[in-house]
Amino acid sequence: MESSLDRYLREHSSRPCEALSWIEKQTNIRTKYPQMLSGPVQGELLKMLVQISGAETALEIGSFTGYSSACIALGLPEGGRLDAYEINDELEDLMREGWERAGVSGKIRLHLGDAAELLAAEACGGSGSGTRRYDFAFIDANKREYLRYYELVLPLLRPGGLLVADDVLWDGKVYADPVPHDAQTAGLVAFNDFVAADPRVEAVVLPLRDGLSIIRKK
Repeated sequence: MESSLDRYLREHSSRPCEALSWIEKQTNIRTKYPQMLSGPVQGELLKMLVQISGAETALEIGSFTGYSSACIALGLPEGGRLDAYEINDELEDLMREGWERAGVSGKIRLHLGDAAELLAAEACGGSGSGTRRYDFAFIDANKREYLRYYELVLPLLRPGGLLVADDVLWDGKVYADPVPHDAQTAGLVAFNDFVAADPRVEAVVLPLRDGLSIIRKK
């Protein structure tokens, strides 16, 4: 259920376009966990960060139903490119229809499968994403694997590029006393601690929805 704070933020942020509202509605109708959707406030922030940073190339790990992908692509200029990785191929039709409605299909290249395995294989093979450089990256996938995603993505990010990681506060579990011992929480705690101490980047955590980490590569 939407909190009064979340409602206020939504009502005082720019409204999503009709295509994004369609994706949100279809996500609620056609998926079991619609709360995984980024939503209008976070989506607007992603689009704005892409625009402010001047990004032309972007990478996304965990596309779900394509809402965040559409927001990122809307922020990219004409000729921009987003490589979107999603493990659940059952969502492909929904993603592609939403992107078509938003007019961003030509900017997005979808990669179906385990992102960590695909990126690692491409890096080892010296082709595909392993040879690309990105201006912007967004991570919103398996929380157990966040640190692995980070180590795969950071070398692909240009100096000055932005990496945004979602759900880093994990409903307050990462700073609870005591911290729960489940694998997802442990993965996020390890990720947050590592990023905070990593001299290669600058980072700030925002308490938006379930926590966003905004990371800038030096």
